[in-house]
This record gives sequence, C-alpha cells and structure tokens, in this order.
Amino acid sequence: MSTSQQPDPKDRPARLTVGVVGAGRVGPALAASLQLAGHRPVAVSGVSDASRRRAAQLLPDVPLVPPAEVLARAELVLLTVPDDALPGLVEGLAETGAVRPGQLLVHTSGRYGAKVLDPALRAGALPLALHPAMTFTGTPVDVQRLAGCSFGVTAPEELRLAAEALVIEMGGEPEWIAEEMRPLYHAALALGANHLVTLVAQSMELLREAGVAAPDRMLGPLLGAALDNALRSGDAALTGPVARGDAGTVAAHVTELRRYAPQTVAGYLAMARATADRALAHGLLKPELAEDLLGVLATGTDGSEGEAR
Repeated sequence: MSTSQQPDPKDRPARLTVGVVGAGRVGPALAASLQLAGHRPVAVSGVSDASRRRAAQLLPDVPLVPPAEVLARAELVLLTVPDDALPGLVEGLAETGAVRPGQLLVHTSGRYGAKVLDPALRAGALPLALHPAMTFTGTPVDVQRLAGCSFGVTAPEELRLAAEALVIEMGGEPEWIAEEMRPLYHAALALGANHLVTLVAQSMELLREAGVAAPDRMLGPLLGAALDNALRSGDAALTGPVARGDAGTVAAHVTELRRYAPQTVAGYLAMARATADRALAHGLLKPELAEDLLGVLATGTDGSEGEAR
C-alpha cells in the first residue's frame, strides 16, 4: 500500500489569482474555498470593521485594497456586494476602465443573472452568476458548508462549463438557472429559508411565553422531522389542526395569539389559509370540514372555545 500523501494545496501552482470586492459574509468564504482548490487570493476590498475582520480571519495575509485595485490584481474577481448595490458597482468599474478583457467577473446575487454584468461584458470581461444556496455566518464554518451546497448558475452558454467547473472546485453542486428565471428562483429560496427563520423565532418566543424553559431543545427534533418529511413527501407531510380541519382548535390558537402576541396573528392566519388550500387540493382536508375552517380563518373565531391538542 502506498504511503504517499496528497500534496498540500499551498504547494500546487495557482491557476488563477482571485480578488474579492465586498468582504461581507459570502466573498471571503468563496475565496477561501477557491484557495483550497489551488487558486490564489491576492486582494480583497472591505470598508467596515466587520468586513476587515472577516477578511483577516478567512484570508490572512491577503491585502485590503480599493475595488479598482482588486480588479487590477486578479484574474478572477468575486463581486459579493448586496443586490441593490451590484448594478451600480458593475457600471462604475466598467466606466472607469477597471475591467480587463478576458477577466472572469463573478457575482453571487441570487436575484440577478449574467445580464447585470453586461457593462463589464462590453469591456471584454467574462460574466458568471454563481449564487450559493446557503446561509453564511462570516466564519470559517462557511467554507465547510459549501461542500455539497447547490449553486444557482447562470452564464452565457459558451461559459457554462467554466462556471460549473468553478462551483465544483468549491465543493458545490451546480444547478443551471435560465436568465429569465433568476427572480423566481431567488423568491423560492427566500420564501423557504428567510421566512423559516421568522417562523421559528416566533415559535420560540411563544413557547417562552408559555413557560417552556428551552424552546430550542423542544423545537429541534420536531422541526427537523417536519423538514425532513416535507423534503421527502411534499404536501403529503402536512399534519396538524389545519390539515385535519379542526376549526375549534385553530380558533383557540387565534384567540391566544391575539392575547399574548397580536403581532403574530396576521402571519398565522396567512400561513393557515395557504396550508388549508394545499391540504384541500391534495385530498388531506375533507371538504365537509373545510367550510368551517375557512370561516374561522376569515373571521379569526368560530364562537366556541375549542380544545387545542
């Protein structure tokens, strides 16, 4: 059996120099991942103290320079700024001549495809949109989480293989998204991930109000099982009083929410209506029970106390 070890990535010749414009939570993690694949981060830009700390932690010894200098030093540039700032940044870099022909310009916005990089394309850059479907903490754990993470990939057809190869080098799984589908793709991710955080946080607050000392410990197994069931079975995984058509229980919920957490009522009713619609469409909610339930959801009460279970 051979006892030879794989060469350390630091000992391999770098294939591309990498720069990061916007040292938020995403950019340094992606650059660190590319470094593990043999590429060489050479420059990063960041304004806030938090950005500078993240860059120092994930990309030690990589100099902090202005954005134009990042582009001057790097063959592959990651534009990891907020969505609303991206178009203006691209236009500004192109207008000032910072973009070089043949330079790979990668943005990580979920909202935009490759067309937002058209000003840079006209300057000769190679535009790629690579959006990791992952939440980021701004710490080294993010690099580990990229293993197996799906990336929404959009690029000109002739650059598709190059874009997918970069994702694979970062340990991710490329998923091709057509240019015109990017907003819908991003809305779907926000609906699931962002709203999930809000729902869980509200649930934890209500459990604390009810006297539960460790709501995270109570919710962990329940939500983990619910998520797993939903990913495996979709709507068939629906359970609870709405799917069962327990109008009295739902009315009791609304009464208690109005008393203890009125700010949650609108969200509860909206999600309950959506759940009822899906349960009814998939044959889980019996039509004879749906009328009373939908009446409760319309008014917030059925005139009875109900019994939660």
